[in-house]
Amino acid sequence: MGINGWEALVLLLVVLLVVGPDKLPEITHQVAGWINSAREFLRGARESVSRELGEDLDLGSLDPRQYDPRRVVRDALFDDAPASRGGRGGPGGSRPVGPRMWERGSGSGAAGGGGTAAGGAPFDHEAT
Repeated sequence: MGINGWEALVLLLVVLLVVGPDKLPEITHQVAGWINSAREFLRGARESVSRELGEDLDLGSLDPRQYDPRRVVRDALFDDAPASRGGRGGPGGSRPVGPRMWERGSGSGAAGGGGTAAGGAPFDHEAT
């Protein structure tokens, strides 16, 4: 929240009119106390998190992109590990490399009943 000089001046005048000059020091002291306690709370929370998780926390393991359903399914269906593919697909970068589960002889079909339809799309006789 960016407040420039003019906005701060207008806010100060509004507070001065609403609170009055006699209570302004008391209100200022109270707001300063709130800000200091918020800083202390955040400092304590930061120290607690670093103490609980340790200094050697790998933030890459907390990356939510690793739980992308497409990536999970791709990694489960294809033999190559994501590290050997460089995190993306095959040589083109978009298509995974490895045997497809519907190809015959790949050893990972539904009881060998998989195949392709006349148009080349995957077709599983047991599933349909």
